[in-house]
Amino acid sequence: MSDVDFLEQFAKKYAWSRAPAKRRFRFRKRINHRMEEVHRLALTLGGVIDRALDDDGGLQSSDYSTYQIFDEDDLVFKLIDLENIKTSRVGYVPRRGIMSPAYIRLQPTSLRTISKYYYWFFYGAYLNNIFNGMGGGVRQNLTPTDLLEFPVPLPDIDTQQAIADFLDRETARIDLLIKKKQRLVELVASRIHALVDEAISDPKVPRVRFENVVRRIQRPVILSEHGELVRLGLLNRGRGMFKKPAADEEGMGDSSFCFVRNGDLILSGQFAWEGAVALATEDEEGCVVSHRYPVYRGKEGVNTAYLLGLLRSGFGDFLLNETSRGSAGRNRPLNTWMLGKEKIPVPSGRLQLAVDRALAFERKLKKCSEQSIELLRETRSATITAAVTGQIDVATWRKQGCTERHLDQVGEEISA
Repeated sequence: MSDVDFLEQFAKKYAWSRAPAKRRFRFRKRINHRMEEVHRLALTLGGVIDRALDDDGGLQSSDYSTYQIFDEDDLVFKLIDLENIKTSRVGYVPRRGIMSPAYIRLQPTSLRTISKYYYWFFYGAYLNNIFNGMGGGVRQNLTPTDLLEFPVPLPDIDTQQAIADFLDRETARIDLLIKKKQRLVELVASRIHALVDEAISDPKVPRVRFENVVRRIQRPVILSEHGELVRLGLLNRGRGMFKKPAADEEGMGDSSFCFVRNGDLILSGQFAWEGAVALATEDEEGCVVSHRYPVYRGKEGVNTAYLLGLLRSGFGDFLLNETSRGSAGRNRPLNTWMLGKEKIPVPSGRLQLAVDRALAFERKLKKCSEQSIELLRETRSATITAAVTGQIDVATWRKQGCTERHLDQVGEEISA
C-alpha cells in the first residue's frame, strides 16, 4: 500500500475539513550551543519524561551541546527506523529541555492551535501505524517536510480543547485500571517469594545439593523424523516463555533439541543469571528447546514447581548469578555442574504444595489479566482514534456513560 493510501484511509475519518500540518505548525531546530540548556528530556512510550544528564539508561551522548532545545507546548517526533512498530514516535513537551538532534520539533504557529489536541491526533496516527505505513518499502525515515504535509483535521479551538481534556481524563482512567491489574499479578508473585523465604529462613529445613533433588531430562529430537517443530525461548525475570516460529530440519540450525513436556523446569543456559527460568505448561507440550536450555524435573518428594519458585526468589537469583560465569557483556553461560553442587532448602511437602498452588494461581491470573489488559488497550486506542477524528462527540460521550459501558464490557468478556 502506498503512502497516499495509508494517509487517505486515515484522513477519510475526519469529521472536519483538513489541511497540511504546516497550516498549524512550523519546523524549528535550535541546537544547544554552549550548553545553554541543561535540563534533559526523553521521548518514551509513556510520553516525554525528565531524564538526568548522567542517566546511564538507553543510548547516551557524550556531548549534549549537539542536542536540540525544545520549548513547552512543542511536539516531538521520532520518525526514524520506521520498520520498528514498537518504539515511541510522538510526544507532547511539557517543559523546556533538550532532546536528540535526530528528532523532529514542531511548534504551533497560532494561539488557536491546541498542541495537546494535535499530540493526541498524531498519537492516534501512531497507534494506527500510519507513520510506519508511510515509511514502507525503501523509506525508513520521514523528514520534517513529510510531516508538515501530513493532512490534519481543523476543528475549532474549543473543540480541540474539549477533545484534549477528554482524552487526558479517559486515558488516565484506563491506564489506572491496567496498572491495578498488573499490580495484582505482582502481589501474587510476592506471595510466592514469601513462601520460599519461609523455607530459606527456617534452620530446621534440610539443605540438599541441587543435583540430588533433580533429574536432568533428555528427550532427544531426531529432526529428520519430523516436519516443522516449534522452539521455545525464555523471558527474563521469571516472566515465562515464548514460542518461536515453527521451522523444519533445515531451519533449525546445528543445535540438538529436546522435547518439552508439561511440568518441565527449563533454564536458559545463557541468561539464567537474568532470571530466565520457567515451568512448561500444557501449552508448551510437544515443543522443543535447544541443548542450550537445560531441562529438569524434581525427584520423588521434590515438587518441580517449588524449584521454580525457589529459583525466582532472591536466593535463587544469587545461585544463578554465582553459577553463571563470563565477562563478555551479557554472555554469561550457566555452569550446570556448579549449580548441581549448590545446596538448596527442601521443605515439607505442605510448603512445596503451597508454592505449587500459588504458581498455578499466578499463571491463571496472569493469563486473565493479559487478556483484560489487551482489551483495555484496544478500547483506549479506539477511543483516541474516534475522538481526534470526530467520530464521537466528547461532550456527550461521558454523560451517556459510554466509557463505563466499554470498561464493563471488558470485565464481562474476561469473566465469561
